[in-house]
Amino acid sequence: MELSLVAIEKPEEVNFILGQSHFIKTVEDLHEALVATVPGIKFGLAFCESSGPALLRVSGTDDDMIALAKKNGMALAAGHAFTLFLGNAYPINVLNTVKMVPEVCRIFCATANRVEVIVAESAQGRGILGVIDGVKTQGVESDEDIAKRKSFLRMIGYKLA
Repeated sequence: MELSLVAIEKPEEVNFILGQSHFIKTVEDLHEALVATVPGIKFGLAFCESSGPALLRVSGTDDDMIALAKKNGMALAAGHAFTLFLGNAYPINVLNTVKMVPEVCRIFCATANRVEVIVAESAQGRGILGVIDGVKTQGVESDEDIAKRKSFLRMIGYKLA
C-alpha cells in the first residue's frame, strides 16, 4: 500500500465539501437536493464511480464549479468519493441536506480552507483515509478573541444580538 497527499485545487474563496457515497444515483440525488435547498445555487459535483466502467460522474449548475469538481475528482480518483464545489452558497447552507441524501456515507470536510487529502492506494484501488483541513492550531483564544468571534457571528447574521 502507498500513501499520498492530494491537494485540493480551488480559488481561496470557494467552499467545498468532500464526502463518500455508495451508489451511482448519488450524482442525480445530490443535484436535486441542492437545487431544492438553495434556489439559484451555483455548484459543481463529481463522483468517483468505484466499479463497472469506474468513471467520474459529474453534474452541476455552473461551468467553473463543474470544472473544479472534475479536476479534483480525477486527482483523487478514490472509491466512491465525491467533491462538491459551491459558487454562491456556503457549506452551512447545504450540509444537512447533503448528509440526508440516502447514499451519502460520510463527510470528510466542508470548508474554504486549503485541504490536503490523505489517500491510500493498493492493488485494488484508492481510498481516502482523512483530510488535513487548514493550518495547525496556534493557541487558545483569549477573552478578546471570544468577544471578536461573538461580534463577528452577529455582524454576519448567524447569531442574534
